Amino acid sequence: MHRYIKSGIFLAVICFFAGTASAQFPAQPKPKPGSVIEIIHSDSLIMNDKDSISITRFIGNAVFKQGTTLFTCDSAVKDNKTNIIDAYGHIHINQADSVHIYGNYLNYDANTRIALLTENAKLTDGKVTITGPELQYDMNAKIGSYTKTGQLVNGKSVLTSDEGYYYTDTKEMHFIRNVLLVDPEYTLSTSELRYNTDTKIATILAPTTINSNDKSVMYVTSGYYNTEKGYGNFDNRPTIEDSSGTITADNIEMDKLTGMAYATGNMVYKDTARKMSLLANKGIANQREKTILAIQKPLLIMEKSKDTVYMSADTLFSGVIKPGDSLSIPSVAGLKRIPESPTKNLKTIKNIRPPERFTATISPIALGDSIARRQQENVAGNVMAFIADSTLSKTRQKMDSGLVKTVKVAPIKDIVMRDSLPGIKHHADSMALSAPKDTAEQRYILAYHNVKIFSDSLQGVADSVYYSSQDSVFRLFGKPVLWSNNTTQLSGDTILMFTKNQTADKMLLKTNGFIINEAGPGMFNQIKGNVITGYVLGETLDWMHVEGNAETINFIKDKLGAYMSVNKAQCAIINIFFKKGEVEKVVQIKDVEGTVYPFTQRPMEQLQLENFKWDIKRQPKTKYELMK
Repeated sequence: MHRYIKSGIFLAVICFFAGTASAQFPAQPKPKPGSVIEIIHSDSLIMNDKDSISITRFIGNAVFKQGTTLFTCDSAVKDNKTNIIDAYGHIHINQADSVHIYGNYLNYDANTRIALLTENAKLTDGKVTITGPELQYDMNAKIGSYTKTGQLVNGKSVLTSDEGYYYTDTKEMHFIRNVLLVDPEYTLSTSELRYNTDTKIATILAPTTINSNDKSVMYVTSGYYNTEKGYGNFDNRPTIEDSSGTITADNIEMDKLTGMAYATGNMVYKDTARKMSLLANKGIANQREKTILAIQKPLLIMEKSKDTVYMSADTLFSGVIKPGDSLSIPSVAGLKRIPESPTKNLKTIKNIRPPERFTATISPIALGDSIARRQQENVAGNVMAFIADSTLSKTRQKMDSGLVKTVKVAPIKDIVMRDSLPGIKHHADSMALSAPKDTAEQRYILAYHNVKIFSDSLQGVADSVYYSSQDSVFRLFGKPVLWSNNTTQLSGDTILMFTKNQTADKMLLKTNGFIINEAGPGMFNQIKGNVITGYVLGETLDWMHVEGNAETINFIKDKLGAYMSVNKAQCAIINIFFKKGEVEKVVQIKDVEGTVYPFTQRPMEQLQLENFKWDIKRQPKTKYELMK
């Protein structure tokens, strides 16, 4: 019994001291799963456990491990209560041999597994290197970030920003504020950008400017750009600007390697130097060749101070006239229509060029020489003049009820007429084209199939049109017709319209020229000839020169505006002078044969020359007809 009592007293003492020790040293909390830090190595170790402090110092070649992540540094301090490590000198974090992080100072929370590195901080996954004054890396989410500026290097591309986040699993980097991407081929600047380091695709998230080495600039707000292949797809009205102009559309695809850009949806191309705009639903721009092809309701607008010119067609094409190119006209014969296909089909015609040129050119210089030469030959010729002044009244008094047959009048040297032949030489001389003084880039425009032209002073239609800024001439082919002041119609196999400051200056009706002027209801003044040249003054017809097999029918008025007679004649040359859009005077030169009919006895069946066709229904009435 005595022995049992002594054993009980001993156990009670042990329990007392155990309880006292438990109260003095409380149990350590159970560590969270995955938060345990393994101590792999340290040259020396110092533990400090007193009062409320529990820290461990590792000095010299410290090595730690947490899961698959290995930490090395020169020295470190571990707070055993918070599980936070502060490491110093030559820090290297190796996460599963995939991500490597470096720095001179590390603050690491082993519970949240978030590392903060400063002083020469760097993160790399073998392909991408991110540097900055301060880097943070989340071991769980595998996200590296910086908020005090940083830089990403991927191959030859260098991206910098104020703030950035790198997702190592998806290889995507999100840049925020003052984003700059510098590549040997271009520079990109924006306020926000997402970049995939594997695919090298930059996703546009904010208004962005891309400056290329070829001096072209892109302004985009959304879309993506493959920095390796040089291919981009942008929407929300992007703009490309280069030395020749700007192009904007709902969507633009561009290929840097080929220099091609494919625009879809409300495309607007602007040649700011010449105040020309080209609108269409689809277009292809070749930035190397500086060409633009527009389909799906294209519209060309040539701006000027008073009278803007509009031109529409099934297809419009514009290119640069290179040094040494002649003014010969591209042939549009047999040129197939381009289908209104999706953008992907547009790519199959990316190498489109203007059609081959034919050699038959029209020389304005030779034409001017021809006029001057014939003027000299016909000075002594016969002239029939119908002048709307007091002399017409006298002529009418001499008419009887019969027809006045062919009339021969005195040679021109014996007749004095206002604005007569002495003025021809001046106009003929103006036909010669001087070398353009403008050394800027010259362009041409080719419109084909169902061409319509509208301006306040002149309207026209044709199957195809060629315009060159080098000589400022519109060349109309395929049954072309022009109208002036809604009363005068001009047609021919080919029409050349010369312009100055984008305003009509003169017109040439080449082969089968025909002019119809509506004198009144059902009454038409008519002029035919092999070649007809018209001169414009103040945006209205001033006078016209008809050469070769000239024929005319004219309704003559007296001073009070009453119709006196109808004159029908044939000769070699005719000059017609206009006033306020109406025929004022007709001068017929050489081999004149004609008939004067009293107005009341005019033969209705003979008042139309061969091939007469008043085609006013085809005339564009407003610019809105072209805009569609």
